[in-house]
Parts: sequence; C-alpha cells; structure tokens
Amino acid sequence: MKIRQISFWVVLLDQLSKYLIVRFCHMGQSIVILKNIVSLTYIDNPGAAFGFMANTASWIRIPFFILITIGAGLIVYAYQRLIPSERNWQRLSLGLIWGGAMGNFIDRVFYRQVVDFIDVEKISFLNYHFPYIFNVADSCITVGLTLLIVISLFDKSVQSEGIA
Repeated sequence: MKIRQISFWVVLLDQLSKYLIVRFCHMGQSIVILKNIVSLTYIDNPGAAFGFMANTASWIRIPFFILITIGAGLIVYAYQRLIPSERNWQRLSLGLIWGGAMGNFIDRVFYRQVVDFIDVEKISFLNYHFPYIFNVADSCITVGLTLLIVISLFDKSVQSEGIA
C-alpha cells in the first residue's frame, strides 16, 4: 500500500466535497442529512482545528500553517521511510494524515481559509455537545492519528521494532 496513493484519494475526495459544498450551498446554509445526528453546514474557517488562530492576522496565520504543513510532511516522509512495506495499517494511517493535511493546505494557500461542512453538533455524549464543523480532510487526519496511536499501543510487533 503506497502512502502517495492513499493521500491522492484523500485529497481528491476532500477537494471534490468542498467544491460541491461551495458550488451548491450558500454560506451558513444547513442541510439535514440524518435528523438529530448530522447536517451539512457550509462555513469558511480561517483557523485550524477548533478555530485555532482564526482571529490572527492572515500575514501571520497563513505562513504559520504553511510551515506547520511542511514540518508535518517532513515527519510523515521520514517516518514512512522507517516502516516496512508490509505494515499496511501504518501506511494507511500516514496516507490519511498526509492527505488530510494536503487537502486543508490547498485551501489555505489558494483561499486563505478552509471550507468546513460536516456538522455533528446534534450528537451528545454525557451531556457534551460537539460544537464544531469540520471537513473530509479533518476527518482523515483524525482517523489516521487515532489508527497510528492504536497501532503504537497495541501492536506488539511494532513496539518491539521501535518504529511506533
């Protein structure tokens, strides 16, 4: 499994979904997909996760995110060079992380903000309501990081090789 292929499909799916939202929805429009569970709500997010740096001047924010993405790319590249080719789950996780990072990077470079649209605000857990709207790239980064952590914690062969 090649990280480049996974990343390519993540970026393609992310950018296509954002294009469709921008093309067919109005800013702030919300379309219920599953009642009381998930809606498509179109917003532009100038910041990162949870609105981090959203109110920071763009001349600071954009270079910061570009540098962070380049740094993450170098880490992913270095890490993937250490992973044996048969470690498909680790490769999948890195492909998801890198593809998600590139999907949001494209938005930041070309539009100075990221299109978000997946709204699970209606879901609650122990009286906690998830208040953020996110996108396919954010989801892939989260799934990739979670998968990498689970592998690192529970796969004994990875722990013994010291590459997790």
